[in-house]
Amino acid sequence: MFFKKRKRPEAPIIHTDDADFERCIGEHPGITVVDFWAPWCGPCRMMEPILQEIAVEQADAGVRVVKVNVDEAPKTSSDFGIRSIPTLLFFQDGEPLFEMVGMVPKPVLERELEQLLAAADGGD
Repeated sequence: MFFKKRKRPEAPIIHTDDADFERCIGEHPGITVVDFWAPWCGPCRMMEPILQEIAVEQADAGVRVVKVNVDEAPKTSSDFGIRSIPTLLFFQDGEPLFEMVGMVPKPVLERELEQLLAAADGGD
C-alpha cells in the first residue's frame, strides 16, 4: 500500500505594485510582512523559499506576506525609503512598524513574528 506524501497547503504570497499597495496593506487586519525585492537580486532570491514557508506556517496566526518588486513599484519603494534590497517592512493593521534589511535567516524572522504576535495578543 502506497501513501502519497501530503503537501502543505500553499499560502499565497501576494504580489502588489504602486497602484494596489495601499489597498493591499490597508485591507489586512493583522501582521503583514512586505518584501521589497528584485528578480536580479541574489539575496532576494534566497529569501523566496523562507518567505513562502513563513506564509504557510504563519497563515493561521494571521500573518500575510506581500512582495513588491522595486523595479515595478518605484513610487512605493521611494515612499518607504527603500535603498537596499531585500528589505522586509513589517506592518500591523496597515501601519508600518519596523524594517529589516538584507538576507534574514528564518529563525530570526520567526522570532520577530513571534514577538509581534505576542504583543498583538495583549502583551502591549
